[in-house]
Amino acid sequence: MTPTAGIEGSGAIDYALRTEQLSMSFGPVVALQSVDLNLRRGEVLGLVGDNGAGKSTLVKILTGLYRPDNGRIYLEGEEVRFRSVQHARQYGIETVFQDLALVDELSVYHNLFLNREHTSGGWFRFLRNRTMRAAASQFLDEIGVNIPSVDTPVAKLSGGQRQAIAVARAVRQKDIKILLLDEPLAAMGAKETSLVIGMIKSLTKKANISIIVIDHNYTHLFEICDRINVIQHGRVTVNKSLSELKLEELVEFMVQSFRREIATKSSK
Repeated sequence: MTPTAGIEGSGAIDYALRTEQLSMSFGPVVALQSVDLNLRRGEVLGLVGDNGAGKSTLVKILTGLYRPDNGRIYLEGEEVRFRSVQHARQYGIETVFQDLALVDELSVYHNLFLNREHTSGGWFRFLRNRTMRAAASQFLDEIGVNIPSVDTPVAKLSGGQRQAIAVARAVRQKDIKILLLDEPLAAMGAKETSLVIGMIKSLTKKANISIIVIDHNYTHLFEICDRINVIQHGRVTVNKSLSELKLEELVEFMVQSFRREIATKSSK
């Protein structure tokens, strides 16, 4: 496998998201160098790279948390410039980070409606718990999430169920188009991993959501993704579909790259 293998131009392909020459530095540290990334509609794209490669910086730019020094972002062919996380959400971009941002003491359905609660009344607002409970149950059934009860406190759920609820809360938002998942399968057992993988697959089919997944476990990515991008030193160096790439090739490529980097540092 060679660097920049399989990199594609914009062409006539229907992209949900496309970046051109995204660059960002933090003082003397260069985080991203002219990143070109494409995400097709309904596709699951895996991002692979060592710590410090630029994955997190790229995701934070796409979520509106960071503003790039240079480059452009296109959503469905139109250039956008995100001013904030809320602004990116208005364009249909949602993110689930590793900490999940769930409130353990609250029920599943209260977490699904967190900061977007249904209320009624005049000066004194009342939670419409029955309405939220029914809507939560219906939505989780539609996307294939099985939990004991929507009344269950999140603290009592398994790791996989908690992750599923965090993802469900993100995709429940109106007009969501792109979902960014940061290490969605970290520290999970086989059963929990299977639950989340199944959910991710169903989202692209049932909801036509385009997804970017960051994960250090390449085996997981080969179960979920349609295509893999490798980011190294702030650049996308590999862009291949799973039909063009084998798991063993990716592992060997990353190992060899790591060895070359160690050798380079040792020689200085």
